[in-house]
Amino acid sequence: MSETQNNPTTAERVSDREFVITRTVNGPAHIVFKAWSEPDLFRRWWTPKSFGMTILSCEMDVRTGGGYRLVISHPAMEQPMAFFGKYIDVVPNARIVWTNEEGDEEGAVTTVTFEELNGQTLVVWHDLYPSKAALDEAMISGATSGFGEQFEQLEDIIATLAA
Repeated sequence: MSETQNNPTTAERVSDREFVITRTVNGPAHIVFKAWSEPDLFRRWWTPKSFGMTILSCEMDVRTGGGYRLVISHPAMEQPMAFFGKYIDVVPNARIVWTNEEGDEEGAVTTVTFEELNGQTLVVWHDLYPSKAALDEAMISGATSGFGEQFEQLEDIIATLAA
């Protein structure tokens, strides 16, 4: 758990195939959803700065049946890496469900919900991996870390949008 800024971020494995991150974000759900669904905003917070990654391109069509494609580079990678998938279900200001299809194998399905209460938004990010081995591998690779920093970056964007 990260105890940075005012709101803690929890990240935990809740079953063999599920990983859940929760954070209450300072800002209304419609602003949080906007930061999550508009490419110019999304690319400003999605990768933790301390990881040294750069989003080279970000294409997003955030609607049910739409898709996304991110190209990310890192000084340690020989070639940029593409991440892509489809939006399975999008309910504006409430939920986004997408696939993660970046590899040859079946990827996780991610569901993020936004629940507003008193000007803040509870964000619950749920990853369902296709197997225990896939989640084990994600945890070893570090793909399940950095969420506290990522949410701090999101909150910085939200503060500018809400002002």
